Amino acid sequence: MATVGLVGGLGPESTIDYYRRIIQAWQRHDPRSFPSMVIDSLDVQRGLALVESDLPGLTEYLFASVRRLSGAGVDFVAMTANTPHIVFDELAARSPVPMVSIVEVCADEAKSRGLARLGLLGTRFTMEGVFYPAVFTRRGMEVVTPAEGERLAVHERYVGQLLKGDFRDETRQWMVELIARLRDEKGVDGIILGGTELPLLLREETIAGLPTLDTTALHVEAIVDRLRT
Repeated sequence: MATVGLVGGLGPESTIDYYRRIIQAWQRHDPRSFPSMVIDSLDVQRGLALVESDLPGLTEYLFASVRRLSGAGVDFVAMTANTPHIVFDELAARSPVPMVSIVEVCADEAKSRGLARLGLLGTRFTMEGVFYPAVFTRRGMEVVTPAEGERLAVHERYVGQLLKGDFRDETRQWMVELIARLRDEKGVDGIILGGTELPLLLREETIAGLPTLDTTALHVEAIVDRLRT
């Protein structure tokens, strides 16, 4: 059996969700056993501070985790968050073991569904970063985000509520209304839940008539597929 190393803690709620989902997905294939995982839990507040002002520092912080996981004997590594993928290419180039990208698996799924113009929700760093558009553009798809004020509002709710495990009905309704505006005003044909806490808030497979791409679920599926090979 292969072993996956998870760079966790970014944030804690989504790391718990990954652990639970990986076990559930594994047991659908083999209910008589459990998958092998090693989790290195980082400090989400330190991670957010680094992504705000020090991307080289973020790379080193994450690489130290990857190195610890490699030293623990894992066969491959996945990061249980979207935002750290802002430096995924730098990490993958240096990692002593393969890394599985949440962005790549999401783009593959969007392409397989025939989607062309996708709305992206997540932290401000994810929505304003180039890493999602770059990967999707290579597959002939376009990524669009809310207007600047709405991006800030999404980010504030994400960091102030979701990262703390605070999932409010009024926030859920606000997000649904935002998705409807992206559909009507920007012509998106799908929504990327580009924050691993977002599927804990928005659990429906279709919102405002649009298919949602649960990046956690897609990443977990790719992790379990690799564990089983």
